[in-house]
Amino acid sequence: MQDDQPPSDGAPALGKFSILLRLGAIGAVLAAAAGGFAYAGGWFSPGALTQNKIIDTFQAVDGVHEGFRRNHAKGLCASATFASNGAGVPLSKASVFAAGASVPVIARFSIAGGQPYAADSAMSVKSFGLRFLLPGGEEWRTAMIPIPVFPVNTPEAFWEQLDASRPDPATGKPDPAKMQAFAAKHPETAKAIELIKAGPRSAGFSDTTFHGLNAFRFTNAGGQTVAVRWSVVPEQAAPANAALGTDKNALFDALIRQQAQQPVKWRLVVTVGQPGDPTNDATLPWPADRQQVDVGTLTINSLVDEDDGDCTSVNYDPLVLPDGIQPSDDPLLSARSAAYSVSYTRRAGETKPPSAVTASDVRKGEGS
Repeated sequence: MQDDQPPSDGAPALGKFSILLRLGAIGAVLAAAAGGFAYAGGWFSPGALTQNKIIDTFQAVDGVHEGFRRNHAKGLCASATFASNGAGVPLSKASVFAAGASVPVIARFSIAGGQPYAADSAMSVKSFGLRFLLPGGEEWRTAMIPIPVFPVNTPEAFWEQLDASRPDPATGKPDPAKMQAFAAKHPETAKAIELIKAGPRSAGFSDTTFHGLNAFRFTNAGGQTVAVRWSVVPEQAAPANAALGTDKNALFDALIRQQAQQPVKWRLVVTVGQPGDPTNDATLPWPADRQQVDVGTLTINSLVDEDDGDCTSVNYDPLVLPDGIQPSDDPLLSARSAAYSVSYTRRAGETKPPSAVTASDVRKGEGS
């Protein structure tokens, strides 16, 4: 469910249906990483849409690649640190926001789709997954992508979009008629895509702003609760020589080279909602004048391939939350959590081949 931005100058413009196809691969993100939609809170209707059906459809679109995530299959692990500046304390009692707090983070960079050896491209949908390890055994997990809104607002619509993008056996490509039928049924998707197309385009991972998309709720020590959305905003500009060329791992290699020169950083920015702002519809933006609070800095300390990295076994479930952060009424949250669980369970029982981005890529970046 993570492309997002409009093409850069000189690149051909994408039509709505082409963008739908790209976004159809985004699925379980939302996830940066992770994987899919788990049976949670009785959300799924028996006999109708299930988390297994979602993941089965991902496999029908991209094939089965044992040992890998069913979405955002290609990735790279990172060790990071989040340093709070204390500005989040009035919003949430979560320990991650305490003044002076510094917590370790297990991060994952990835691109959307279920093909772990796919070549990076200008249209690859990038994802950023974060697992904050808080005192007392608490955790906060989030997976973010670089689009301001999500193209669908219900799990059913997400599955319909994904199903419409299945390759036709006769052509090997999605059936345009099915994509057009989906678009006609979901006008909210067309509106969301217009916002996505109008957004800025980044060259690589390090200069990308990643959005959490779904709404959550923060509760402070006084018991006051507010609706929020969050993003991470890069401190660094685009890497030098950002053109992808023929390097199959161009996006990851550029990140590795830049990190070798200087740690890459993002600021965690929380957008505070007001009464009436939609919390159950990820296709709708909040007004641009909403308060934004910079609550701290995320710094990448090191990069490591998934064959040796700590992120490989992490399920970036958006419902793993610490005290002080609660889910909203967005139906996509429980659906994502459920599907991630199925994706994780399937790959955990399989033998994983080597990842596309390997230790040699990391060593090559360190020596640049």
